[in-house]
Amino acid sequence: MDIVKTMVVPLQKNQDMADKPVFKPAQPGRAVEDVSLQIEAAIMGGAFRPGDKLPSERELQVHFGTGRGVIREALRILKQKDLVEVKKGSKGGAFVKEADVANASASLALFLKQKQIDPEQLIVFRESIDKTITMLAIAQGSTEEKNLLYEKSLEFTSLVSAEDVNMDHIGETDRELNTLLAQMSKNPLFVWIMQAIQLGFSSYDYALYEEEHYRKLTVNNWRDTAREIKNGEIMKALSYIGYHYSLLRKCINDKHGEPLGKEIRFLTVEE
Repeated sequence: MDIVKTMVVPLQKNQDMADKPVFKPAQPGRAVEDVSLQIEAAIMGGAFRPGDKLPSERELQVHFGTGRGVIREALRILKQKDLVEVKKGSKGGAFVKEADVANASASLALFLKQKQIDPEQLIVFRESIDKTITMLAIAQGSTEEKNLLYEKSLEFTSLVSAEDVNMDHIGETDRELNTLLAQMSKNPLFVWIMQAIQLGFSSYDYALYEEEHYRKLTVNNWRDTAREIKNGEIMKALSYIGYHYSLLRKCINDKHGEPLGKEIRFLTVEE
């Protein structure tokens, strides 16, 4: 293995030396892990932003005082973590990736499945998030956004009235309404959380649309919730949010024939 002479060199990026990290020589015996962690810390700390190109393999060998094999293995780890993407060609190299909510969502869904989270805990989490987002949406959302949410909810009711119910369309519209509501909060964290929830798992919401009785009640409740948000009626809107999750608890209880608290497999978007 070609070992490059150990030295500590400050990285140069975009000709600006003000905020560049100083990578330390890799620790013997755990060089791959150390290199990957140092680069990850630089990315998380904002020294490298999405779209930025990392130093070349040769430059990284000099910065870390190690060989090409170590650098390539460290980059492979960062790629597995979805932090970088490696492009080939004359303009290739390792580039910092934009965070992908779909990947984060998949990780969250996998975590929930492996940990066998109590369904009631998932529902309590969703209900608390929805109520917080609803209060912010009423306070921060524009008149145009509130009107759009209500119009979309009216379109939603027409979907369940059709003779040939399209479950994929219903699921997509539900996700669109939830995302629009989160955007009205003007808080990017709530938007990200809602998108992750909608893409990765639905806290059993999808079960409400499988049976006609619950489907109609749920969609009508969406319409009522959106109307009260548009009218600025916080308490009424929160009441409808609470009713949604009361319906969800009863639906799951009816579906599985046992009270919440025991393990029940939740439905993902893909299913």
